Amino acid sequence: MSPRWNPNPDVRTGRHVVYNLHVHLVFVTKYRRKAFTDAMLTRTEEIMRDVCTDFEAELKQFNGEQDHVHLLVHYPPKVQLSKLVNSLKGVSSRRLRQEYDSHVRRYLWGGHFWSGSYFAGSCGGAPLTVVKQYIENQQRPTS
Repeated sequence: MSPRWNPNPDVRTGRHVVYNLHVHLVFVTKYRRKAFTDAMLTRTEEIMRDVCTDFEAELKQFNGEQDHVHLLVHYPPKVQLSKLVNSLKGVSSRRLRQEYDSHVRRYLWGGHFWSGSYFAGSCGGAPLTVVKQYIENQQRPTS
């Protein structure tokens, strides 16, 4: 890094990469059932934090309501987002069903906890319009 480098705790380095990747994830319960209690949300955060650690990612923020959760995850470029999501949903579903079995069965059935779909939005850095303008203003070499 140059001597002018201003360290940002979210900017990480790898062997051949400098990165700052964040994703906003939203997972919804199956049929949008209001299955979560406060204790379940607290446990879900713990589970998802552990899964992120296994992927060398960091769960920066977590919150939810009775029928959905929001996550802000900082992850390295070697992580395939779809695999991270699959693990987050799979591990949390399995553990929540084990630990809160009677409660979950009142709201959900058939072995499912999460809806099959999810929301993933990139976030952080400059707004898209600023990035587009920066790229557009690059000085192309003339022939």
